[in-house]
Amino acid sequence: MAQRTSLFLFLPLFGGLVIGEISKDFSNCLDFFYNRTSPQGIGAAGYQPICQRYKNQYHFASLYHRQHRTPLFSAYILSPADGKRPSVTWMYEPQLVFSAADPDMNSIHFPADQNIIESQAVPQDYTNSSFTRGHLNPSMHQKTTEDREATFTLTNIVPQRAGSNSGTWNRLENEVLRKFKNFCRGPMYVITGGMPYASGARWINNRVSIPEYMWSAYCCPSYRSDLPASVREFFPTYAAVGRNDPNSGEEIVSINVRAKASVRGYDVRRMPLETLEGILAQRLAIPISLFVNNCHT
Repeated sequence: MAQRTSLFLFLPLFGGLVIGEISKDFSNCLDFFYNRTSPQGIGAAGYQPICQRYKNQYHFASLYHRQHRTPLFSAYILSPADGKRPSVTWMYEPQLVFSAADPDMNSIHFPADQNIIESQAVPQDYTNSSFTRGHLNPSMHQKTTEDREATFTLTNIVPQRAGSNSGTWNRLENEVLRKFKNFCRGPMYVITGGMPYASGARWINNRVSIPEYMWSAYCCPSYRSDLPASVREFFPTYAAVGRNDPNSGEEIVSINVRAKASVRGYDVRRMPLETLEGILAQRLAIPISLFVNNCHT
């Protein structure tokens, strides 16, 4: 219990403890975290744990910043898609609007209700913004139709440049999927997030915070015993940070100047889990542990 409590030590409660997916912690959806333990050390005003519920089932978990209208991270269990990317209406979290609302995510209709607009991001925030809607939990990492549909909630979305979203970051998502298929012998736990600017928040539509970097880490505690030497460093954990601003400095991720123009400046740096945790700790000014015992059983 002490492990779970520390994550939310400094998180304020909005409207008190409620049933459904909005609550003071992730107790309703700890299955999406390795060893049923959510990341340790993250605590700041404004963050809201969400157990992402759709059609009366939990599908993944997100830590959402109400004022920034973006998630800090989404956590899920990777399962290769058994079909195509769904065509669904973008959804919102009703309990961010009203704590006693139905806990299932719901479709956003145009024009969006003012109460929804005030409580979270809406599709119109991204119109003419030069940013795409970037999934933290991508639909390609979810098996069933309902699992994939559930990823189309704006509480799972951050503003992401197209060069990253459909380019370098998409390649990373496919790379992680291949590692799972080829080498994991059990579940792969993934946590993916956006990293804020060190200089202060930047916004689209003066409402939705833009991450300077994307980041992701996985935990595959059970894997092949005969791993090729070329992939041994990638197990049981590995991580990555991707640029979301081509004009950012190169202290965290350097730029390949020979990359084609459409993806230049959106490089992704692969790294050990400990390196990512160190970067996050410096940027968020708190120690971070994403997977309990560093994913060792």
